[in-house]
Amino acid sequence: MYENNYDNTEPIVVQGFTVPTKAQPSASGYDVGKQDQPNASGEFHKGEIQPKLYKDVGFAIAFLLHLGGIVVVTTLYGSSVNSENEGSNNYMGVAACVGVSGTFSITLSTFALGWMMQFAEQVVKMALMFSIGTSLALGILGLMFGQMMIGLISLASAVCGCCYAYMVWNRIPFAAANLNTALTGVRQNLGLAVVAYIFLAIAFVWSIWWSVAATGTMSVLGEGALFLFFLSFYWTHQVIQNTIHVTSAGVIGTWWFDPSEASSYWSSALTDSFRRATTYSFGSICFGSLLVAVVQALRAINENARSQDECQVLVCLIDCLLGCIQGIIEYLNKWAYIYVGLYGYGYLDAGRNVWTLFQTKGWTTIITDNLIDNVLFMISVVIGLATGIVGLVIAVSNDGIFDGAGVEVGVEDPTVLGFILGFFTGLIMSNILMSVVGSAVNTVIVCFAESPNEFQTNHPKLSDEMRCAWRKAYPEECKY
Repeated sequence: MYENNYDNTEPIVVQGFTVPTKAQPSASGYDVGKQDQPNASGEFHKGEIQPKLYKDVGFAIAFLLHLGGIVVVTTLYGSSVNSENEGSNNYMGVAACVGVSGTFSITLSTFALGWMMQFAEQVVKMALMFSIGTSLALGILGLMFGQMMIGLISLASAVCGCCYAYMVWNRIPFAAANLNTALTGVRQNLGLAVVAYIFLAIAFVWSIWWSVAATGTMSVLGEGALFLFFLSFYWTHQVIQNTIHVTSAGVIGTWWFDPSEASSYWSSALTDSFRRATTYSFGSICFGSLLVAVVQALRAINENARSQDECQVLVCLIDCLLGCIQGIIEYLNKWAYIYVGLYGYGYLDAGRNVWTLFQTKGWTTIITDNLIDNVLFMISVVIGLATGIVGLVIAVSNDGIFDGAGVEVGVEDPTVLGFILGFFTGLIMSNILMSVVGSAVNTVIVCFAESPNEFQTNHPKLSDEMRCAWRKAYPEECKY
């Protein structure tokens, strides 16, 4: 258990494992023992492992009941979906292209982890340049093809990107240190990627199931239940996404405190964290996911109103407002679910405690840093493009591979279709793994705020690197 008044002689328990906490001084003479003392902002409180009780049970029950409702309406109305072309299409070519592209993207994504670890600082710089270059290219293309508005906005974005790069350039070593630490934890627990891909498959099956249920029901009863179906769709996808996030937080937290329990492909920490996320903490995951899903469903309904000529300005204003609300909730969820994964808090307690931690430390500015998000986006796009080339090669080398597939996307050239299939397959698959890395980075920041002592004890080299980078980027906030 974490105690409010830290004592190096007392054990810490994280994810069910007892962790030794005897601190070690670093080669630079860093006194790790004094970092957990109260600071000028108030008394410092560490998180505490919660009893193994089901949290926010009502939301878990509501989510399961909603899935049961989808089963009922699918049974009642699913057969009304128009299936006159059933059995007439051959999707083997599409499946082969997606399968080969997916395998390639998974392999490339795994190698990318090692490459990012080796050249973390250079990758962060490349991501900044990639963002500026993309905006500049879109601006030039927009002007060349007469799309003045797109061109001018993109060029303005490129200028803003240059200013942003200038302002944050001194924080690149800070972002690189965080990224390297997170990647080390993920590489030592690559079973997280397997869990993520399993949930990706579940999300794919859910999307098909939902489409059958929604289409069949509304073809019989009309669009009166459109909002509820949108809510169902987004809620389930949010639950899947946040379950991966919570599981990743638990595994990286165990790696932080007790690396011997989280340093294998499928470690005991992964099994335990996954079990907690899908049982005791599942209600908390459903709670926060529902908040985002409600806003997403409202935005979908509002977007549906764009087809009407009236009130276009009002529709845009509402969408802007809902987008801001969604961004705020997702931002809070990102940090709250770290505490859910680490300690098993309920949703509201987790959000309150993690935000208090950052306020007490004076780190509310630090956690807004998005340099690593740029890196993960760039890696996903590059892998998507490389996988798109694989899809193109498959289409060129196999004439008629998409014949009889019934794919109607407005693309007649099979090579272009092969590239599109490969690109989106690679983008989605790599983005799943990069989302695990993003969760790991956020967990590293929370753990570094709370427990630098244990990090120095268990990972001294990474600890020295992070403290040095943090001191340079945030000398006032970081006293380590």
